[in-house]
Amino acid sequence: MSFELPESVKVYSQFFHPLMMWALLGLSVYAFYLGSQSRKTRKADKEARKELVGKNFANRHYRIGAILLGLMVSGSVGGMAVTYINNGKLFVGPHLLVGLGMTAMIAIAAALVPFMQKGNAIARATHISLNMILLGLFGWQAITGMDIVNRILSNF
Repeated sequence: MSFELPESVKVYSQFFHPLMMWALLGLSVYAFYLGSQSRKTRKADKEARKELVGKNFANRHYRIGAILLGLMVSGSVGGMAVTYINNGKLFVGPHLLVGLGMTAMIAIAAALVPFMQKGNAIARATHISLNMILLGLFGWQAITGMDIVNRILSNF
């Protein structure tokens, strides 16, 4: 017994991954902002800290990071699944390989959080570095992803 997706689902599913990833790029920029404000709060003098603590940057950063982790892993797997469903293969190239690397990087960055909560400075520096690299790669992925979307659109 074989199951075949309707052609309309195959066609339109190709656009879910790019739309989701653009939204996640925006959410990543917001997470960066929250993380930088959390760091600013941690390093602020006593008077400034009073005002900043009330804005709850660290907790918001933590929650957004958790959402990003879940959606990025799901979006990466989903993008590969849709590509395979529509083409019978994955196209191994820079976009796929960098995307897989980014998925690993966000998982590692998230795994460092318990160590950071215990005050481990190396874990914090590594978390920040991984996420800065991740944000840069995300921008590059957005550009290469649009090239792929343009190729898909030209086949209509």
